[in-house]
Formats: sequence, structure tokens, C-alpha cells
Amino acid sequence: MKKVLSTVLATALVATTLAGCGGSKPAETTAAPAASEAPAATEAPAGDASSDVTEIVWWAFPTFGVDTGYEQELVDAFNAAHSEYKVKVEYIDFTSGPDKLTAALTSGTAPDILFDAPGRIIEFGNAGYLVSLDDMLNELKPDLTSESLVETCVGADGTAYMYPISSSPFYMGLNKEALEKADALQYVNLEGDRTWTTENFVKMCEALRDAAPTQVPAIVYCGGQGGDQGTRALVNNLYSSSITDADGKWNIDANGVKALELLKSMYDSKALDAGFDMAAADELQKFQQETCAMTFCFGTSSEVTYASEDYTQIAVPFPSDDGVPSLEYLVNGFCVFDNKDEARAEGAKEFIKFICDDAEWGPKSVIKTNAFPVRKSFGNPYEGDEHMAMLASWSQYYGPYYNTKDGFAAMRPLWFNALQQVFNGTPAQDVADEFNTAANAG
Repeated sequence: MKKVLSTVLATALVATTLAGCGGSKPAETTAAPAASEAPAATEAPAGDASSDVTEIVWWAFPTFGVDTGYEQELVDAFNAAHSEYKVKVEYIDFTSGPDKLTAALTSGTAPDILFDAPGRIIEFGNAGYLVSLDDMLNELKPDLTSESLVETCVGADGTAYMYPISSSPFYMGLNKEALEKADALQYVNLEGDRTWTTENFVKMCEALRDAAPTQVPAIVYCGGQGGDQGTRALVNNLYSSSITDADGKWNIDANGVKALELLKSMYDSKALDAGFDMAAADELQKFQQETCAMTFCFGTSSEVTYASEDYTQIAVPFPSDDGVPSLEYLVNGFCVFDNKDEARAEGAKEFIKFICDDAEWGPKSVIKTNAFPVRKSFGNPYEGDEHMAMLASWSQYYGPYYNTKDGFAAMRPLWFNALQQVFNGTPAQDVADEFNTAANAG
């Protein structure tokens, strides 16, 4: 039975799209207002009983880019190959789109297809608004580049609600020339997959501090939740910690406390700074402007958005005590809304398969997301691009995906507040205890 649209669903409209480092897909950080405040939704057409053609509506966030027209190319190609269906694409943005979705769900005028990230999609599925895609995901599983991708697609009861097309890791960016000038590049591994250690990370930051006292080596931003996956990845990797425990509860463990204590000591010694009034987009801008020598929120989108012609940006995974990183990552995918019309649901699934799996359009669509295929069989669509090939190889380091976990939205403000408390001098263990209690209170 479909649940009533409530605080749970409103929470779904809080930012869970991890590309929200301040790149082309901004973090979704604001809960949607009540449906009565949202703009009117466009009513999805019902199948015409007197016709053999089933009409399908696709709402698309600009995951394929802004004003590219690629979505319409997909629609035209599918319609030409499948005369039994007629797909119509409608564009929504990350500002008004969440409100429009809320209004459509409460008024029963949802589209058939949505292209989005797991956070919203899984919440919609858990609330009873989506069609199961178990059959599609089960067929895809043997071809997935990483087993962890499965957990990004399923709801609380294990039902598949999202069909993935591409993914990309989040990682760090370094200013090569700044490191060379400070003789700090010696601490960075630029060979192979570039994995490196916590010890060398600290030495790099100290070398930067000593060589250029007027430039900030790094900024641990903690003024908001935009791009907060970057600071969690930093803390979790330094001493092989995790934000959740074996029971699935939110948990800053002993190794997490150790990492927080390390960051506080580096802050005290000016080996890094704390951005009390900054989110990831602010830190990325500082990195682009060479005010700081690194960023903790780099990704395939932010590489483009915050590119600079003045210096060389180097991508590296997060440092860890054992040299084996655990990376956060973005997943792009599709869902099908349950509009009580089997023909529309089946048509929507066929269209999604066309976009994601077709021999011609599948790889093209992956490239348009500026990410990497979730299908091993697609190989490397960026042939000849060594940088993209390296980033693609980092899928082997994808860690547990917790962004669809219950209480994720409530945990996020607790996280950056915890960082602020540590940098302000509250003992890390006390901060961790408070965080763990509050994050699991719901």
C-alpha cells in the first residue's frame, strides 16, 4: 500500500546526489516545500485505449549536460525503432525539479521515468511510488563493474528501484606546481593507480606549510553539508574507519576519532585550515584560485567546472594508513513510477534498456554523463584518454554505499557540526559519542 507523502518523502528531496561538490550537478541540500507550494506538475498522458501506441513521459535532470539536446536524440532514436511507443522528454532542473516531483506525486501526475541519483530514487521506492526493476537488475548483475553498485539500486526490502547507467568516484585534487615549489610532490604517488599513505599526506601538508606560509595547504570545509562526502572520505580513509558499523548504525569509531585528532593537530600546527563558513563549492573555488593547494571534493564534473589554465591539477585517491583507499562515488540511474498502467511501465523499462544497454546508444549515453559505465562489457569508452582510464580503474576501491541508508539526511548536519566542534577544541571522543547518539536517535 502506498504511503502518504510525509516527512519521509520530503527528506528524499534533501541532497543525496553526491556530485554535489559544486560542479555541474549541484548538491541537493534543501528539503522541498509542501506540495501546495510547489509549481504545477505536468500531467503524464495515459495510454490511449483506441490506439496501439503507448505514450510515455520522461523527466530528466540535466545529467547529460545543460541544453545539449541529447535527450531528444535518444527519444527520436527509440521512437523510430519502437513504433508501439511514443516517448516525450520534459526537462527539470535541480532548483525547481524537486518541488515539481513532490507536486506530481501528491496529485497523481507523476512521469513514467526519472533520471536521477540513488538518494531520491530509493526514497521514492521505499515510499511505494515506484515499479520494481528486479528483473532488469538481476540480468545486469553479472556484468557490473563493482558488486557494491547493487546496494545503490535497492530499497529497504531489497527491491530494485533504480537501473544504473554510469558511476564515477570522488577523490582529491592537488596543485602540482605548488607541490613542486614546496618540494612536497615527493610524497605523492603518481604511478599506477596513485594510492598513497596517511603518513605521506601529513608530510605533504607540512612541506606546503613550511614553504609557503601565506598559502593554505588544505581546507577541511565544515560550514555546510554541500559536498560533505569529501570530508567524510578524508576522515574515514586516514585510519581505515567507516561512518557505519557492522550493525548498520551511524558510528564514528575509534579509528575515526584518531583521524579527527590528527586533523585537529594539523589544524593547530597550520598544516591545514578549517573552513568554518565553507561548503565544498567554496573550497573548490579556493583551489581553482590557488588560495589552497588541494581539494577534498574532486570528481569528473568538478574537474571540468573548476579547471584552471594557470596550473596543473592532479587527481589522487584519498590517503590511508594501509595505502588502500575506500572511495565515495556517484551513481546515475533511472526509475519507473507506478502509474497503474502496465503498458506504460513496460514501455518505460524498454526505453531505459535502450538508453543504458543498447550497443550504440549505451556507451554514447555513458560518455554524455562524463562518468564510467557500470557494465564491464562496455569496456573503456574513453579510448586513448589515460586520465579517464585511471579514474575508471578506481571503481575497485568503491566503499560501502550509505547514502540510501535510513537517517542519512538527518546525519549530514550532525557531521559538519562535529567537525566544527573538533576544530574548536572539543575532545574528539566526546564529539564522536555525541554524534553517534544523535545520528541514531531516529
